[in-house]
Amino acid sequence: MNILLDTHAFIWFGTNRMDKLSELAITSFLDLNNEIYLSKASIWEMAIKINIGKLHLQKPLESLISSAIKNNIKILDIELNYILNYQNLKLHHNDPFDRLIISSASSEKMKIISCDEKFLLYKEVDIIW
Repeated sequence: MNILLDTHAFIWFGTNRMDKLSELAITSFLDLNNEIYLSKASIWEMAIKINIGKLHLQKPLESLISSAIKNNIKILDIELNYILNYQNLKLHHNDPFDRLIISSASSEKMKIISCDEKFLLYKEVDIIW
């Protein structure tokens, strides 16, 4: 199964904050049969939040991304069809990065690891939590 990480889930996995994650999220993440992805939208979101002082990581973002890639997390590009699909999503969620993550997962038929309850309002995707 292909799974896309929501930004907070990536941060918690990357900083070893397993206490913040559900059992199902951890099991799904560790299952070697699953392909785990991180959207470039999440990387963009983290870079912006670091820049404006809303996010402080234990190590540099570049190091977090490098470690993720070494641990077989694949980076998902932002494709044109994700952006076009974005316009068809209902406005359940106001965060543009979260909406792009939802659109990407929907376009690629991926599940999303997220604890964001607003994600559950989107019937286009299955949420793991």
